[in-house]
Amino acid sequence: MRNLYLAGLTLICGFTLLAQKDSKAVIQKLDAQATRYGEIAREIWDLAEMGYQEEQSAALLQSTLAAEGFRIEKGVAGIPTSFIAEYGSGSPVIAVLGEYDALPGLSQAAVPMQQSAGKAAGHACGHHLFGTASAAAAIAVKDWMQENKIKGTIRFYGCPAEEGGSGKVYMVREGLFKDVDVALHWHPGASNAASAGAALANKSAKFRFYGVSAHAAGAPEKGRSALDGVEAMNAMVNMMREHIPQEARIHYVITDGGKAPNVVPNFAEVYYYARHYSRDVVIEIFDRIVKAAEGAALGTGTTMDYEMIGGTHELLPNLTLQKVMYDQLAQVGGITYSPEERAFAEKISKTLGYDALDEKTASTVQPYETTARASGSTDVGDVSFAVPTVGLRAATWVPGTPAHSWQAVAAGGTSIGSKGMMVAAKTLTLTAMELFKNTALVEKARQEFLVRRGADFKYIPLLGDREPALNYRD
Repeated sequence: MRNLYLAGLTLICGFTLLAQKDSKAVIQKLDAQATRYGEIAREIWDLAEMGYQEEQSAALLQSTLAAEGFRIEKGVAGIPTSFIAEYGSGSPVIAVLGEYDALPGLSQAAVPMQQSAGKAAGHACGHHLFGTASAAAAIAVKDWMQENKIKGTIRFYGCPAEEGGSGKVYMVREGLFKDVDVALHWHPGASNAASAGAALANKSAKFRFYGVSAHAAGAPEKGRSALDGVEAMNAMVNMMREHIPQEARIHYVITDGGKAPNVVPNFAEVYYYARHYSRDVVIEIFDRIVKAAEGAALGTGTTMDYEMIGGTHELLPNLTLQKVMYDQLAQVGGITYSPEERAFAEKISKTLGYDALDEKTASTVQPYETTARASGSTDVGDVSFAVPTVGLRAATWVPGTPAHSWQAVAAGGTSIGSKGMMVAAKTLTLTAMELFKNTALVEKARQEFLVRRGADFKYIPLLGDREPALNYRD
């Protein structure tokens, strides 16, 4: 009996050592390609293309994957800059999500002080790193599958316009995830973490008011100001804030308020977001915003219509997958700054109001947690209601850096961003490998997914049946 026990223990240890050797070899190969992937990310950073305008960024990732033997399907879900890259066949099907859109008005050079790079947009959410790391992971998994004759499919989803354009929602609505077993994603950040994530559901629209032009001094009685309609709407929505759940968020920007003070504006536009951790609450709040817009038009003698721009579900966690991903991130670890990177990071840290650089946060992995407080929104939420989904964050920015800041753009254009990107690429790769090797985990994740989603769940996209808002950044 003792001999059988020892034999079994030896077998288990043997498998463990083989797995560790497997992981080490894959990590070494990714390290050897780090410069190449850093150059790809930097090129996308330089392009800084906004949502649904990412022609060159998408083409670069497509050519990178095609050169590695992936089959490419372009323009999926009616979006020219979306694509799917696939290798292998059969089950399991593991998807890796990649993004590559930039944010308007956040041009920044890769320097530790605020300095515009003279562009219309900047990668303040690090999606140049997101898309590149995900592609690197898909390629690494493909190589491992080839070398070890692993059955299954690794699939990269090129996802445009995450920033308000809800690109993935159209892909989910089109049924492009219906045969996927697990979806993996990540996001740039200021720390390394793979705890259960959360995100706010979101509905967004552009409200357009139409009035009558007139000379603002000579014949004001002849005019009906579209800008008055926008301002009346904003006033009513701002009063409404007292009477919504405290966890809710409402944001707006006036995108067109007229052209000259002495001309009564016959057109004005305001762009709204409504958010909450429950999509049902978001729908209710958004409907009240619409009523405010209708009342504003009635009171100002104008007319109004609105265009849905985006709509995303909250994020559905999967703890089975989350623990697997955390274990892989813990194995990979964080990053170590070079002297030059440390000097850069110290300067960035001071602009954020910190007395000293928190370098430990970049070099370590945050403790595992099963709950998280929702903050921003992501169209990954819709994917998470279609298929078991799991993600992580990697320290691509200086610790303490908020997303959508010039500091995030700056660090993302340096080797600090590239180093963090490779942490994500390695973690995604090891997680996918674990799922290919252990299909029981895939099934366990699916069972948890079905329970959490609910037996009566029916997917209804929050943006309705509209076509992709390809010109929302125009």
